[in-house]
Amino acid sequence: MFDRSAELYDLVYGFKDYAGEADRLDELIRERLPHARSLLDVACGTGKHLAELADRYPDVAGLDLDEGLLAIARERLPHVPLHHRDMTAFNLGRRFDAVTCLFSAIGYTGTEARLRTSIAAMARHLEPGGVLLVEPWLDPQTWKPGHLHLLTVDDPEVKIARATVAGLEGTTSILDFHYLVVTAAGVEHFTEHHEAALFTREQYVGAFEAARLVVEHDEEGLIGRGLYVAGAR
Repeated sequence: MFDRSAELYDLVYGFKDYAGEADRLDELIRERLPHARSLLDVACGTGKHLAELADRYPDVAGLDLDEGLLAIARERLPHVPLHHRDMTAFNLGRRFDAVTCLFSAIGYTGTEARLRTSIAAMARHLEPGGVLLVEPWLDPQTWKPGHLHLLTVDDPEVKIARATVAGLEGTTSILDFHYLVVTAAGVEHFTEHHEAALFTREQYVGAFEAARLVVEHDEEGLIGRGLYVAGAR
């Protein structure tokens, strides 16, 4: 998925306020479970959220399907258990006070059936009274096919431009990222193809309810995409 861009990921998303987002997550978790000590981050990527959350929870773990991103996370968090797993079907053999799935990674499940199996897998890893927090991808009404986007990074050692035109196939958003990377070694161009399902709020709520969870929707969330906060019935 991030086959070519894993090593650039933290530069490309250097604008994210991971510490501020972790503060908000911690607030939401402790409102519901004040003495929470353990946390699992599903689709943990390079581990930047997990690094912040590890300062707040003494027992943390992560999982991701992308080996390139996991390799970076393992360098960042050498003492944290990090598992190569698919969020749609995983079993770590233990439970956590809180489970998170952030930065819209849930959209990569692709279908409503896989959305439901993913939420069910996360729910099975919750301790009694535990909290599940899922940050959704955009919905069908918000996605704008044909939208032009350009992201740039101006670092002393590397210059990056990432351009894309938003595409749509059915209810799936299509992102063909075109990267231009400039270093002292020269200029490199490559592309990456990403697809993320545009689930409706009803589909998300249905997935939580099918997993026997009571869910609330925070309209703003961490970065304006909303946030689902759920617990056992």
